[in-house]
Amino acid sequence: MEDSTGSNPQSLGFTEKLKSWLSWSWTYVCFVWFGMVLIMIYVLWSPLKLQETLTSASVFLNTLTPKFYVALTGTSSLISGLILIFEWWYFRKYGTSFIEQVSVSHLRPLLGGVESSSTTGLFSSVNGEAEPRPSVSECKVWRNPLNLFRGAEYNRYTWVTGKEPLTYYDMNLSAQDHQTFFTGDTQQLRPEDAVMQKAWRERNPQARIRAAYQAIEMNHECSAAYVLLAEEEATTITEAERLFKKALTFAGKDINLLVYIKRRLAMCARKLGRIKEAVKMMRDLMKEFPLLGMLNIHENLLEALLELQAYADVQAVLAKYDDISLPKSATICYTSALLKARAVSDKFSPEAASRRGLSTAEMNAVEAIHRAVEFNPHVPKYLLEMKSLILPPEHILKRGDSEAVAYAFFHLQHWKRAEGALNLLHCTWEGTFRIIPYPLEKGHLFYPYPGCTETADRELLPSFHEVSVYPKKELPFFILFTAGLCSFTAMLAMLTHQFPELMGVFAKAFFSTLFAPLGFFADKMESFMPSSFWHQLTRI
Repeated sequence: MEDSTGSNPQSLGFTEKLKSWLSWSWTYVCFVWFGMVLIMIYVLWSPLKLQETLTSASVFLNTLTPKFYVALTGTSSLISGLILIFEWWYFRKYGTSFIEQVSVSHLRPLLGGVESSSTTGLFSSVNGEAEPRPSVSECKVWRNPLNLFRGAEYNRYTWVTGKEPLTYYDMNLSAQDHQTFFTGDTQQLRPEDAVMQKAWRERNPQARIRAAYQAIEMNHECSAAYVLLAEEEATTITEAERLFKKALTFAGKDINLLVYIKRRLAMCARKLGRIKEAVKMMRDLMKEFPLLGMLNIHENLLEALLELQAYADVQAVLAKYDDISLPKSATICYTSALLKARAVSDKFSPEAASRRGLSTAEMNAVEAIHRAVEFNPHVPKYLLEMKSLILPPEHILKRGDSEAVAYAFFHLQHWKRAEGALNLLHCTWEGTFRIIPYPLEKGHLFYPYPGCTETADRELLPSFHEVSVYPKKELPFFILFTAGLCSFTAMLAMLTHQFPELMGVFAKAFFSTLFAPLGFFADKMESFMPSSFWHQLTRI
């Protein structure tokens, strides 16, 4: 056993060396093969009567009319145009080239390259050394702390526009959250709990509501059923608040239910204008359950305090949660930037700053904006209204477009309220990208920007929304190649149709120039090798 295990590394090393040697020699093998083909063509020139064949082929081509060449170039232009359209659609939908993807996944292993599966955990740094990719946790989907009410807000949008603001993937994640959050110990499920477990999994909203009423008929104190009705059936915030209060009376000592209901009640109070009451409820909830920081209740508190313009209290909350050891969010980073920008933005002038330079306070504000933009580069375009906002999803991806939509939806008004803050953001946010090292595998203040955000955001955001992508992807080579091929062949078809004789002269001159090196090579071979040698080869 020891011998066998000890020989494995050696055999693996030999295999890797063999693969690397084959991949290294592949280019040179191609050149050798090409040279051998040329030699074989020259050797078999007389036995196979290639000269007569080329002569007959040239006679045949000379008899073809210009219409044939027009049809040939037009057909090739049409085919390359269809390939271009498909490649462009595939790139817009999936962010990559179909031809490139097929080539990498199927042809690269055959050519001695490293398979894609083996490179998922590593990528090369500037020095060529392998570095670990960002962990999967950076692409984790989080519950939106300020998610809207389905019945009172999301459904109203659907009634007005006819569009679905939530994707199936997003709603499925919410169903899993509710099922895990409200069912508790599956060993001691009551009959109404079993009904609610199925209710959260129902795809049809009306089926969920019917199941909730069925659970209430079985037990009128089923708190989870009232939560579902408040979320999905209530058409106003007032009605939702009434149902949540009823659910709270039956919640008992279930911590998950208590935290969820009290948080939603605080959000109802915030939406109904009772902001001080909402702030008190959120503070009490954070004191009562201090270990539930993962629920990000402090983000609800920050938004409510900004509405009250209680900036000192906002700074106190940031001092507690904007810590290096805690996970960041767009709310934390951009609220910190807003407070620092607010202190100088009312008197900020880009012309004056360029003449005299930035003061210490202005420099702090600009650095805070750069820090926020590096964390989530999608937010500024929504705050500056360069992109249209949509309703935020129920789940967000930190540093992604979904988080940017959720933040700007609730915080744009606070930036507008601070005089000059948006002007300062407009003048300075793009300077962030000059600070971030290139390539983007190296971060500046945060970990490198994860490459999984685009795929996850496309799952979380509705199809009618144009997902913001960072960094902007360059057009794949095959799209540019097919575009050039389509344009070139279309131009040839048009010129051949308009000027058939001139294009015929041009084609003959082109092919004679193309085959001139072959003739030169044949003459050199004849002068270098004796004729008897070639005669013996032809006899063989």
